[in-house]
Parts: sequence; structure tokens; C-alpha cells
Amino acid sequence: MLLCVCVGVSDAAMNITAVLGHSVTFRCPSNHSKPVERLYIQRVIKDKEDMYINGFTNGREIPGKGYQSRTKVNTMDYSMEMRNISVGDEGSYICVFVFVDKAYKPEISEIFLKVTGMPQDADNRVGCHLSCSAVGGYPQSTVRWAGLNPSLTNVFYNWSLAHNDSKTWTINQTIMYNCDQPTNVSCAVWGAVSHTITICKCVGC
Repeated sequence: MLLCVCVGVSDAAMNITAVLGHSVTFRCPSNHSKPVERLYIQRVIKDKEDMYINGFTNGREIPGKGYQSRTKVNTMDYSMEMRNISVGDEGSYICVFVFVDKAYKPEISEIFLKVTGMPQDADNRVGCHLSCSAVGGYPQSTVRWAGLNPSLTNVFYNWSLAHNDSKTWTINQTIMYNCDQPTNVSCAVWGAVSHTITICKCVGC
């Protein structure tokens, strides 16, 4: 539920941000109740054919050439983790859903990935990216953080999705915390509280 990384075609594209050398999760919008047979995640390259990255067919992951060790698809929530992010990964990606019922046309949504360097504040203090997520709650909720100084906290990524079939919600938030000292932190969504972790221990190392 809680993750910390210490570091020095739809109507509109979903924007996500990743830090060089670290990981990012692509969450393909899945606001539908039709059974999904296949999902393709592809890189959009101008004036060239889209590059296949990863996906699945009937629940079986099928990574693209060169991405076997860098990506992992979750067939349950239609997400893909990409590891060891480089500047070359920045750009547009599309999620293509193909449904079991052939009467439904494939659905396509766009995700734009922006890549940044190691996050630091004006005093050159190292930042820590914290992510908190929860699935299957109701009604819509927000992420609450415990143990953090609000003046050192910036929201990096905020995403929520209502599922048509179950009427439940998926909530995800990523923040950047400007480390000043070792800090114990946890997050809570719908009253469920994550385990506590200690962050900012890497300052000065």
C-alpha cells in the first residue's frame, strides 16, 4: 500500500512523471464492465509504427522485445511497472483494450510520461517519493499522510477511478517529501492504515 523511493487515445492524455533510474507505474484507464481479452501497451513514435512494450492475452503476460527485464504487467488492475527509467522513455504511450465480446470496438487511451532528474529542493536536500494506493473502497476517498511536515510536502501525482460494474473506487497518490531528518510515515485511505516506514535515512550518505 505504501512505497517510498529515496532519490537525490482518449479525450485527454493522462500525465505521469518518473525519476531517472527509478520505476513508474502506467495505469490504463479501465472504466468499463466488459471482460477484457487482451491489453496492449505501446509507445507512440512520430512518423513510425507504434512500438509494442508489454501486455497480456487471456491473462498471460507477453512482454515486447527488449522490455522483458524492465516491465511487468498486472492483469488484475491493468497496470504496468517500468523500471530503470531513462530520458529516452519520455513520450506518449497508448493502452489498447480488446474485449471478449467482438461486438465492442477496442478502446484506446493515451498516457504521457515525463522524465525528471533527481528531485531536490532549493537547499539541495534530497527528496523522497511516497506512493499510497488502495483498491475496492466506497465512496470516493482521499489519501491522508501521518508523520509528515505539510510545508515539506508536494503532491506529485493524484489519480482516482470509479469502476462502473462494482461502483467501487481505486485511489492512488504520489507525493515528494523534501527530507530534512529521518521520519516515520504511514498513509490511510477509507480508514485502512498502511504499515509505518522510516524515510530520509539516506540523507548525507
